Parts: sequence; structure tokens; C-alpha cells
Amino acid sequence: MTADGRIVRLFDLSPLENDLARTLGLVPWTLEAPSVKSAAYRDTRGPGRRGFDLLLEELDRRGDRKATRDRALLRLLFDLALRRGEAVALDLADVNLEASTVAVIGKGRRERLLLTLPAETANALRAWLEVRGLEPGPLFVNADRARKGARLTGRSVARVLAAIGQRVGLTVRPHGLRHAAITAALDLTGGDVRKVQRFSRHADVRTVALYDDAREDLAGEVARRVAAGA
Repeated sequence: MTADGRIVRLFDLSPLENDLARTLGLVPWTLEAPSVKSAAYRDTRGPGRRGFDLLLEELDRRGDRKATRDRALLRLLFDLALRRGEAVALDLADVNLEASTVAVIGKGRRERLLLTLPAETANALRAWLEVRGLEPGPLFVNADRARKGARLTGRSVARVLAAIGQRVGLTVRPHGLRHAAITAALDLTGGDVRKVQRFSRHADVRTVALYDDAREDLAGEVARRVAAGA
């Protein structure tokens, strides 16, 4: 009922008319509904270890200058679970092959974090530097004629991975490689989320737990047991 005694059904008014009626005092009441807390959906799937191996095999088949660069990029993204922004921000000065380290500016950080390079990653970087040369500047540069020598961008990385994946029948995205690396790390450590948190450099261990839940499909396991016992 409105202030002047008229009966108006709420659903007869448009949202704009309803707001105007409240402003003018014609509808002296409001409906309060609690907001629904939404949970962000995180897809922790990736190409998997087998998919990563297929990507490397495709690059071996090509064996050109660009393939050498892409192999080094792939190994950094997977072996160290780097974000694409972290990889493309690297300069030659950030890589120390003698010490087997790379200095990375992580997400939300200002200071570089020194990460250890596995032998396979260091070998891929060494091969790329033999092709790239040792002049100072971006570690990963564009191979196209139009922008040859310019720093590779995050968007370019996405295109590179998508193209390689397409050749082997996979959908590959930069963050998908990171997801695959974190999942592989959980498999190899028996689900040690603390160790994997250090590896992935997530600020919150609960984020890594999401990967572990997806890897184990804990809810699915319980659902199967409930169904079998029904």
C-alpha cells in the first residue's frame, strides 16, 4: 500500500518506477535480501605432463631458431611454474648459468627472487643464448621481421603457446602450463602443499590446496563412496 492509501503490486512496477516510488515516499518500505557470497571458480587444469612432453617433441621436430627460443620459454614456464609476465620481464642479466639461477620479479613484488634452475631448464636457456647472443637486453625477443629484437610480450607468449598446442591437438595457455606444473609438483611431493607453495610462490597456502583438491577430486571420491553404499 502506498502513502496515499492506494494498493500497488510491487511486480507491476519497473525497477526504475520502484526506485522513484520509494524516493517520492509513495512506497515507504523496501525489501532487504541478503547478498549471496560468490566463490571464484578456479580451473586448475592444464595440458598435463604428457601434454608438456608433446609440446617439447613438436619443438624438437622443428629445430629452428624460434623453436630454440620457445623451448627455453616453455621450460621456464613449466619447470619453475613462472607466470608469463615474470618470464617476459626477464633480462639477460637476470640469468646466471654458472650458478644455475634466475632472478625473477614475482607477482606483487618489487625485489627479485633468486630461483634455482634445474639442469634441463639451464640447458634450454644455454641453447637459446647461443642463438640469441649475449648482448644486454630482454631475454626473450621477438623473432618476427617486423619487430625482431623487441621484447616478447605476454600476448605474444599466449599466441606462441596456442600455435604449438594446435599442432599437437592441445589447447595450451600460459597459465595452463603453470597449473600443470603445480599439479605435477603436488603429485611428485605426495601432496605436500607447503613445499609446493614455495615452488609456486603463492602468498596463501589455501590457493595451493585448491589445486590439491582438484588433483585428488576429493569430493568425487566421497560421492562415489556414498553412491556405492546407497
